[in-house]
Amino acid sequence: IIFLIVPTFIVIPMSFSASQYLEFPPESWDIRWYENYFGSSEWMTATWVSLKAAVITVLITTPIATMAAYGLYVSQLRLSRFIFILLITPMMVPVILIAIGVFFAYTKLKLNNSMIGLVLAHSTLALPMVLIVISAGLRSYDMNQERVARSLGASRLKAFFIVTLPQIRFSVITGALLAFIVSFDEVIVALFITGGKMSTITRSMFLALRDQIDPTIASISTIMVLVTSIALLLAQVFGQSKRK
Repeated sequence: IIFLIVPTFIVIPMSFSASQYLEFPPESWDIRWYENYFGSSEWMTATWVSLKAAVITVLITTPIATMAAYGLYVSQLRLSRFIFILLITPMMVPVILIAIGVFFAYTKLKLNNSMIGLVLAHSTLALPMVLIVISAGLRSYDMNQERVARSLGASRLKAFFIVTLPQIRFSVITGALLAFIVSFDEVIVALFITGGKMSTITRSMFLALRDQIDPTIASISTIMVLVTSIALLLAQVFGQSKRK
C-alpha cells in the first residue's frame, strides 16, 4: 500500500509548484497550473470526452453485467461456467492486444474517433470487473427470498426488482463505480482509436508527457486522484449503509 501511495504524495505537491518544470519539493507555491488546466479549452474538451464516455460506459455496462451475473447465477446450464470465463476474457488478454484488434475492427466499421466506438471499447474492458463484483454479491444472497416473492404471485422480473436488486445494490453500485474508473483512467485503447477533438484526458496527458512536461500534468493527476478517491469513498459509504 505504501509503495502505491507514496508516488501520489509526490505528485500532489508538484501540482502546486510555481516552477516551469516538474519540481519536488517545490521551491515556491502557486495554483497557476490548475488555472492553466481549467482555462485551457483543449484540456476541458478532453476532460468532457472522458467524463461523457465514462458515464455512458456505466449506463451500458452495469445493466448488462447485472443481467449476465443474475442469469448465470440462476442458470442450471453446464455451460454457465464456460460463459462466465468467456465474459471475463478481456481481463486475461493484454490491453495492447485488445487495442490493436479494436483499432483494425473499427477501421473497417468506421468507428475510430467516435464516441460510440470509445464507449463500446471501454464497456468491453469494464464488463469483467462489474460482472465479478455483482456475481460475488449474488453468491452471498439467499435466493429463497426471491422464490418466496414469486410463490406469492410476483413475476421473476418484478421479484428481481423488488427483492433481489435491493439486496445486491451495494455490489451493483460498486460495479458501476469501477466501470466509471476503468473508463475514465483508460489510456492504451484511447491512444489507438481516438484523436483530435475525441481525445480523452488520459490520452492527452500521455502525449503531453511525451512532447512537453510541465506541472499541468501534475495538477490533472491530482484531480484524477481526487475523483477516484471520491468514487471509492462513495462505495464504502454505500457499503456501510447496507451493513446497517
